[in-house]
Amino acid sequence: MPIILGIDTSAKTASAAICAEGKIIAQTQLNTRLTHSQTALPMVQALLDCAMLTMEDIDCFAVSSGPGSFTGLRIGIAAVKAICFTSKKPCAGVSTLEALARNLTGIDGIVCAAMDARCRQVYTALFEISGNGTVFRRLSEDAAISVEELELQLKSVGKKITLVGDGAELCYQFMKEHISELVLAAPLMINQTGFGVCMAAQAAIEKGETVEAGELMPKYLRLPQAERERMAKLKEKQ
Repeated sequence: MPIILGIDTSAKTASAAICAEGKIIAQTQLNTRLTHSQTALPMVQALLDCAMLTMEDIDCFAVSSGPGSFTGLRIGIAAVKAICFTSKKPCAGVSTLEALARNLTGIDGIVCAAMDARCRQVYTALFEISGNGTVFRRLSEDAAISVEELELQLKSVGKKITLVGDGAELCYQFMKEHISELVLAAPLMINQTGFGVCMAAQAAIEKGETVEAGELMPKYLRLPQAERERMAKLKEKQ
């Protein structure tokens, strides 16, 4: 099995991990006042040093490519691109929402990944884990929708749903009176992790979906706020 180094800088918490055979070799998470541009590469080097590995030992470098913070995504992707341009190693850009759901691969059930997109909206997708965590299936595509729209979707599931992501608490507080099957993921699993990125990348490797550094791009689900505001003003003038 390949040795994978995964990075997530899509939200406030930055994380990186080195995994092999579905197990963590090393992992770190940071939620400090420092920016991801200050912490991403030092975090990666510290992981390698602690695991007594080098860049040459890593078979694939992976990063959450969206959705998420526009600046955060660009920082993580730029870091992986820089590493892969130098090392000539393959890379994998994975859905941040899929990576979040893969934090919970040890459970069976429905997982709703939800990231706070502000203005009462969330980035979200549904997944199903079964077979004692051995089968992982996507139920819906990544989307940016309102909390109210997500509530309508979840009401039709009819099963226990585990919420994960930095929008999980928002969704739980909004929906708990109307959907009794909702539960929050455990605190250590609720935010983005390098482990989740590695597990999503492992699935991508098995499908032959790795790319070269130049092909790695962020996947935004909506325009940046400044662009949305500009378009709104243009519509008002029309």
